[in-house]
Amino acid sequence: MIKTPKILITGASGFTGQHACSHFLSAGYNVTSVTRKTPLDHEIAAEFCDLTDKVSVRELIRKIKPDYLLHLAGQNHVGESWADPISSFETNTLSTMYLIEALRQENPTCKIVIVGSALQFDPHQITTIKHPYSLSKTVQILIAQSWQILYEMNIIIAKPTNLIGPGKSSGVCSIFAKNIVDMEKNKSEKILEVNNLHAQRDFVDIRDAVRAYEILLTSGESGKIYDIASGNSYSLEDIIIEYKGLTTIDFQVKLRVKGLKEEKVVIKPVDIMNLGWTPYIPLKSSLEDILNYYRSTKVNV
Repeated sequence: MIKTPKILITGASGFTGQHACSHFLSAGYNVTSVTRKTPLDHEIAAEFCDLTDKVSVRELIRKIKPDYLLHLAGQNHVGESWADPISSFETNTLSTMYLIEALRQENPTCKIVIVGSALQFDPHQITTIKHPYSLSKTVQILIAQSWQILYEMNIIIAKPTNLIGPGKSSGVCSIFAKNIVDMEKNKSEKILEVNNLHAQRDFVDIRDAVRAYEILLTSGESGKIYDIASGNSYSLEDIIIEYKGLTTIDFQVKLRVKGLKEEKVVIKPVDIMNLGWTPYIPLKSSLEDILNYYRSTKVNV
């Protein structure tokens, strides 16, 4: 009899977490979601746990003994990290340390994917640090890499770029979409405010990213950092042009900052592509799905 693999997904009530739970459930995994307070709509097991509580984390791992851990939980808002850097640091670093140490003690064969951020920086270049969030994610990854080396644990790092797609998100594409839908419903002026039209981003659909995480869990090499990116760069002006083609609303664009230019940086996700992953969902489809999500959402999100 083939054993159904057990996966523990932290941050399950978040934007990525909800997509991850749906994906792994559909893929035939025995999914246990971890959240602090928000119940999920998925018909999967749920564990409520404060991941900054070392004792609770140890009890969680002892109870579930997962084959895989996908660690998505954390504080991912730059503005909040400026307001409360200590809380951001604790949330992003202590939870990671407690989880992997609990696995080392209780279930050392578990394969782990820690999801970092495109905003983490090279610790050898400390002068490139831009905000407390970046620091917290960088230290999170250093902790994971250290446990992998010191204790020979099976830990892989995913470094996703800007993730977009249907669902509640604080990303710029979701902010634009919600504003456009408010215009469509005559809830706001037909003006879209933008800080910088020339800001460059690499966007990956969240559903493609979750597929990448599964590939890393099953085939990724321990100790490696894998970029999860499309290999393309778009300006915010490009995004707005796409949105204009997806709505009948003729809105204006108001610039808060004028004249700023950003260098176009292209991330080539060679390592993950060598494992057979490639992003399938085109940018236009992602943007249309985001619009339709907000069009169909009855409550204010």
